[in-house]
Amino acid sequence: MTSAGLAAHTMRLNALVIDARQKGRRALLTARGELVHGGTDTLGDALAALPPGITTIELDLAGVSFLDTTGLTCLDLLNEYVGQHDVRVTTHGWRGQPRRVLELAGLDATDPLRTGGADSADLPVRTASAVARERTEQLDMLRLEIAQLRQALDSRPVIDQARGVLMAAHGCTPDQAWEILREASQHSNTKLHRIAAAVTASATPDGPPPPEPLRRALRTAAAHQAP
Repeated sequence: MTSAGLAAHTMRLNALVIDARQKGRRALLTARGELVHGGTDTLGDALAALPPGITTIELDLAGVSFLDTTGLTCLDLLNEYVGQHDVRVTTHGWRGQPRRVLELAGLDATDPLRTGGADSADLPVRTASAVARERTEQLDMLRLEIAQLRQALDSRPVIDQARGVLMAAHGCTPDQAWEILREASQHSNTKLHRIAAAVTASATPDGPPPPEPLRRALRTAAAHQAP
């Protein structure tokens, strides 16, 4: 059984895929892809499709490569499922960027379902408020970090293309092409991805050349990389 979801930021099908198999009264769910907007619906579909009599659900997330704050709502869904059904649910395999998101959110990166729950109800109101404020600050930082990461991922293809153009033009290595872009960015006070876009555009038929300040910065940077 497989459930698939759609990633809103890429409009790409199967951003999240969940495969399910059964071993006795255990359900083994394996997720792969990106746990972003819509991922909770995919997980909900997978849970709803489980046969009756399941007492344990194990969710393997080792194949999840990206998690954002909307994807964290899957934990709320799992907790609700535990409360509505007589089952035990565990998650494991958190690694890479998703594990970092859990850590920034103050969750247990081994099994975040163990965080919170009944223990939080015993906190004094003042302490609970402080925890809530801290969690809000952590989530704000998390959203900023995710936005920066997404921008970096979106900029990577054009940067790689620009490196290829510079390698062909100057006979340099990939590392030297990167240094040319980086140095030109610093000297012209222009964001690196904007320089990369200008270099890539100039290599297309009838493409416009980079503005003179960028051309000057690129020439200077290339000269520094010459043997």
